[in-house]
Amino acid sequence: MNTAWLIPVLPLLGFLVSGLAGRRLGKVPTAFVSVGVVAASFALAVAAFLAMKAAPGQRLDLVYGTWMSVGAAGAPGSLSVPFGFTIDPLSGTMMLVVSGIGALIHLYSVGYMWEDEGFARFFSYLNLFVFFMLTLVMGSNLPMIFIGWEGVGLCSYLLIGYFFETDYAPAAGLKAFLTNRIGDLGMVVGMMALFAQFGTLTIGDLLTQAGHLAPEVGFGILTFATLMLFVGATGKSAQIPLYVWLPDAMAGPTPVSALIHAATMVTSGIYLLCRLAPLFTLAPITMNVVAWVGAATALFAATIGLVQRDIKKVLAYSTVSQLGYMFLGLGASGFAAGFFHVFTHAWFKALLFLGAGSVIHAMHHEQDLFRMGGLRSKLPVTFWTMLIATLAIMGLPPFSGFFSKDEILYLAFLKSPWLWGIGVVGACCTAFYMWRLMALAFWGEPRDHHAFDHAHESPWQMTAPLAVLAVGSALAGFLGVPEAFGGHFAIGRFLEPALTFGQAHAGHGGHHAGPAVLLAVISTGLGLAAAATGFLLYKDGLGKAEAMAARVPGLHLVLLNKYFVDEAIEGYLLRPIRWFGNLLWKLFDVILIDGVGVNLPGALTRVAGDFVALLQTGRVRNYALGMGVGLLALLWAFLK
Repeated sequence: MNTAWLIPVLPLLGFLVSGLAGRRLGKVPTAFVSVGVVAASFALAVAAFLAMKAAPGQRLDLVYGTWMSVGAAGAPGSLSVPFGFTIDPLSGTMMLVVSGIGALIHLYSVGYMWEDEGFARFFSYLNLFVFFMLTLVMGSNLPMIFIGWEGVGLCSYLLIGYFFETDYAPAAGLKAFLTNRIGDLGMVVGMMALFAQFGTLTIGDLLTQAGHLAPEVGFGILTFATLMLFVGATGKSAQIPLYVWLPDAMAGPTPVSALIHAATMVTSGIYLLCRLAPLFTLAPITMNVVAWVGAATALFAATIGLVQRDIKKVLAYSTVSQLGYMFLGLGASGFAAGFFHVFTHAWFKALLFLGAGSVIHAMHHEQDLFRMGGLRSKLPVTFWTMLIATLAIMGLPPFSGFFSKDEILYLAFLKSPWLWGIGVVGACCTAFYMWRLMALAFWGEPRDHHAFDHAHESPWQMTAPLAVLAVGSALAGFLGVPEAFGGHFAIGRFLEPALTFGQAHAGHGGHHAGPAVLLAVISTGLGLAAAATGFLLYKDGLGKAEAMAARVPGLHLVLLNKYFVDEAIEGYLLRPIRWFGNLLWKLFDVILIDGVGVNLPGALTRVAGDFVALLQTGRVRNYALGMGVGLLALLWAFLK
């Protein structure tokens, strides 16, 4: 597959064209180039995917040279990093998701951003983001993955802070950038630990050597390395405690939210763990941490989503919660199930964000759900497509989210009934807040008549991607029907070679052997009850919900303020850090460097100059006297 290198390079070329010449070219050529390069990248990804399926072992290792080389080959401590890509079922599927859904989001963005003055700048950032994301998923070694990892972090800063003239957008972009730097430090430490253990950072070599190791029974170098890599994953994939950046990422344009939250940046952490699945399986302590952090995040974020008013904030906390489900699946040794949820989530979450963008566009940039209502008649395409996405995310059969969600919940039950219980409660919260969102936006009487009267369906550039994503949200789940429901979990079998790397002990979920159908019936039934509750409380307005909130004002206040986490971080972490930083600045910069290092020598020079100036009288006899005294002093010194 000699053209595989073009898959990431084409979006890079789009970035250069849009960034350097976009304003001169105009909006139509810029849109054509920006959308076209990603669509072409998708076409090449399809060709590479088919070539991979036909290759021996369903794997293509493409090496284009040596990127860096340190020390003699084979010598202790030497490092050789190839410049190359790996295309296997895991990376091949991610290529299709990133480029395919990325192309739809680019097309949607043409209509959404048409009136924006920074049209070319926006598409240049968007193309660059896709380039780095494709580099991340295709990289054959950890340094190349890390380049893509850092690149999407940089682009997230640019895209989230796109509206730089506001106060909140740059702050949100900086928050995302700095929070991810904390996680990235963990990833760097993990990479160093792996190199110390295995002497290589090429993924194929790492996994081959891991195949000869026995699972760790206690804390060792492998446990340390995988925990550090998981810290990196919690940053990118917004898990407790590094989730705080993602809700604020809503400051960027809505297509950015769809791109970051659906199929790209936030799934990087899950992809990393799946890429190194055999290593993580060898570290049982890490697997337990992954499962419990994922479960806690899923429930924590879902409860916050119950009361949010901003339509994008509801979906943001929904994303955090769904990412928690994915990590729960991975920690339960269901790498295929967790990745399957990445795949289904990409469809329905992209659809939800783009649908929300269509609502915001129709409401003249209004994002407050409490000011919407009755939009079914005004936005029929948006309504029906978002309805499909809602049914998918709540896990109603036969929509896509049902199969991936219940596979994860079943594996969680096998690991611990407590994990299953937490997952079910989180799923019920998801069903509640999604039907609350639908009821507030599309049912009842309009609460802002002026915006409602001027509301209209979005242009075809926006509705066409909604229709395509709706098809995926409805049908994508059939690629992974579990054995318990008469399927063969096809996607799990397809991914198995990449997730196990030929190792029998690498976790891939296994087959159903228990009351899987009963558990699915219970979780689905509870979800339907929660959905009905959310819909009935809000379909006729805010009266019933406000009365319920009045009964538990303390709980409602805590959820509305997101458990006061941001306030706690500000008061107990950021403020002391800023105070300590100011102290160090005043001590070292102002006092020592400026005062002692710069100002003191200057002051001494001025005093010495003033003293010498006193001797400059302009009288020759005084100068002659001074020279005589000096001569006598020298003679005395030498003759003594």
